[in-house]
Amino acid sequence: MTVRTQSPFRLPGLSVFERGWLSSNNILLHGAPDEGATLVDSGHLVHADLTLALVHQALQGQPLQRLINTHLHSDHCGGNAALQAAHPGLDVWVPAGNWAATRDWDEAHLSYRPTGQLMAPFAPSAPLGAGSPVNVNGRRWDALAAPGHDPDSLLLFDAQDGVLISADALWENGFGVVFPELDGADAFDDVGRVLDLIATLPVAWVIPGHGAPFNDVAGALARARSRLTSFQAHPTRHARHAAKVLLKFHLMELRQQSRSALHDWAAATPLMTSVWRQAGQAQAPTPADWADLLVAEMCATGALRADDQHVSDA
Repeated sequence: MTVRTQSPFRLPGLSVFERGWLSSNNILLHGAPDEGATLVDSGHLVHADLTLALVHQALQGQPLQRLINTHLHSDHCGGNAALQAAHPGLDVWVPAGNWAATRDWDEAHLSYRPTGQLMAPFAPSAPLGAGSPVNVNGRRWDALAAPGHDPDSLLLFDAQDGVLISADALWENGFGVVFPELDGADAFDDVGRVLDLIATLPVAWVIPGHGAPFNDVAGALARARSRLTSFQAHPTRHARHAAKVLLKFHLMELRQQSRSALHDWAAATPLMTSVWRQAGQAQAPTPADWADLLVAEMCATGALRADDQHVSDA
């Protein structure tokens, strides 16, 4: 995978690893000599070795003291276990709403079983609640609630320099799938409230969960609101988009899978069957049949490759 570590965004004491779309971006907050560094998000399990290498190089001998997860989707915390193994004593802070499920390793609550995604268990050290500050090297980052994409997701905001770590609540061109909507919860309004919150903050730069840091905050908010309005008006459009995201993510994890195994995955993955009932049942009699239809559409746009026997990531 391509990793970008250079961008027009510069802030002393902070390194951004732009990772692409299977792994989330990672942000390393360099600590004072006596406190160690803090990493925000750890990427995907498949890329854990690369995460370790990137962090090791950027630390330049400084200890890694703390790892904070903005939320616990597998692309944001898949490297946690590897980092704990490589850095004994590493403190891992998770959103407070996920504390009990992470401590008890409840894969159903944490989304790994419903989405059929790969994940390595890790041990959390402490919960991080909205309203709590995170202090690194004299800079204060405030944790802010950002439900919508994930009900327990957090933003981290540095008011001193106007830097927002937005995770999947705001990208340069949109935001992440609103997963609670796929389970029948009303969460589009949560997305809108988080966008409104961001608009009230003196944000100069946004470091998103995916994509390059950007400073056209007003433009990104306008694009996100337009996308949200479209999804609110046509919920099945959002559900269909989510199904394609689930398929793409699954095939990015495995790189290639036989059609029969992909059919089995679609039929056995709870979130995929839920989305099929919302948006695909009228088109296809089973989740496996609908997966074939979606794969054909994604091959036509170059997102996937397929033949009679196998489907692979493009």
